[in-house]
Amino acid sequence: MQKMSEQTNAMLLSTEAELFNKIITKDHPFRKLKEIINFEELTLPLRELYSDMGQTGVDVEKGLKALLLQFWEDYSDRQMEKAVKENLAIRWFCGFSLIEDTPDHTYFCKLRKRIGTQHLADTFSSINARLHSLGLFGNVFTFIDASAIISKTALWEERDQAIKDGEETLNNANVSEYAADKDARWGAKGGNDIWYGYKRHHAVDMRYGLIEKLAVTPANILDFEVLDQICPMGGMVFMDKLYDCKKADNVLKANQCASGTIRKKTNPHKNRDLDRWRSHRRMPFEGNFSKLNDRARFKGKVKVLFQCFAQAIVHNLKKAVTILPMQFAP
Repeated sequence: MQKMSEQTNAMLLSTEAELFNKIITKDHPFRKLKEIINFEELTLPLRELYSDMGQTGVDVEKGLKALLLQFWEDYSDRQMEKAVKENLAIRWFCGFSLIEDTPDHTYFCKLRKRIGTQHLADTFSSINARLHSLGLFGNVFTFIDASAIISKTALWEERDQAIKDGEETLNNANVSEYAADKDARWGAKGGNDIWYGYKRHHAVDMRYGLIEKLAVTPANILDFEVLDQICPMGGMVFMDKLYDCKKADNVLKANQCASGTIRKKTNPHKNRDLDRWRSHRRMPFEGNFSKLNDRARFKGKVKVLFQCFAQAIVHNLKKAVTILPMQFAP
């Protein structure tokens, strides 16, 4: 009886493998992703977050893969529950068999909380180290900029409550007392571009447009004030006029970087021809931000930073599977 059961299981596994191979083609991005990243090695530090005692749950390697695909497809938790259950490519990539139970939507929230922002930041660094080894980072030219992350589109009720309490209006000095997201603030770029939320600060390597460093701040923090957190060591750094100040120049100098900053009209050292070249050089990489979701999925700076690290990982991996050929690994 046991021998027949083993034979039946072997047949099922063989049939399952054949089915997956037919559905998930050789050039499928998920196959390339498995070639690029050793997920077993990547998840080793995360296993320390789990106990060997008690009931066995979803393996953390499967969980991390599912988490990455959730941000890859921009799924909600309920959408991800359905996708990992019904989408064979996602089921195969995550490592679930055809008859294996898959997690419900509550699992993904618990997984994010267990991993935490710092561990995801370490995962981001590990993945980038792998992409560095494959030659996807040039380490010569870096594009630095900031973009908006919107926490909430309107705060009319919160403003009314503030006025009722005797405040003249709702502003960055008192908004944390009324808004659900206590860390968010109003930011502005120009007279009409105003939002409530955060800023995403990125350092993008200009070989293929991969994100090398990132930071998140409330939206009222000036761009150049974060430069020291994301500035590379060496090379030339391209930035817009908002970084044309003494503090930013000093950060570049301290990191042995050449300045590619577009100068303000009031700067006596402005060279229009040089600035046109700088603008032309950085222009192809300005679109990086447009491909990233500008809505905060979570409340609080730490959780929004988690979101940005996850989106940056996915952004870099999508670039990698497009650039790298199959079976490239040494």
